[in-house]
Amino acid sequence: MTIPDRATVDRIKQGYPVGTKVRLLQMEDSFAPPVGTVGEVYGVDDTASLLVHWSNGSSLNVIYDVDRVERID
Repeated sequence: MTIPDRATVDRIKQGYPVGTKVRLLQMEDSFAPPVGTVGEVYGVDDTASLLVHWSNGSSLNVIYDVDRVERID
């Protein structure tokens, strides 16, 4: 896992503000929601991970530079 610098964290926060809808494309976790699951961002932590409430009830974070989501606009 890559530890991002402050500028990267700030860029991710701007790109994924609270309330942003995302769709899961890939997650490296055995308890990951199914690919295609939709969620809502409720924050970004200091490692640039997206904090997401998934529609299936999961709250696993999207890890920066590991997992992948797409914005739903």
